[in-house]
Amino acid sequence: MACTVFERPAGRTAQTPGGERELARLRWQCRRGMLELDLLLNRFLDSAYRGLEEQQRTDFVRLLGYQDQIIYDWLMGHAVPADPALRDLTARIRAAMQP
Repeated sequence: MACTVFERPAGRTAQTPGGERELARLRWQCRRGMLELDLLLNRFLDSAYRGLEEQQRTDFVRLLGYQDQIIYDWLMGHAVPADPALRDLTARIRAAMQP
């Protein structure tokens, strides 16, 4: 019986930061109970996530661990995160929301 060998394409792989497997996992985590958050977080994931540094990516994952209402308040400017790293990240996400 013949065996087909598939090679990984050059560039990002599932194991590299920003790889397709990581993005698929994050896209699933960006699915929230609020449609507004779904749209905002996925827009950021598509437009700016790959440009983040490793620590900022870790902060993004940490941000996704918060409750929807808290994230929404931060992104709408109704509240500000106490953590400086999350404050910077939410400002970056808010900037990505601008047309």
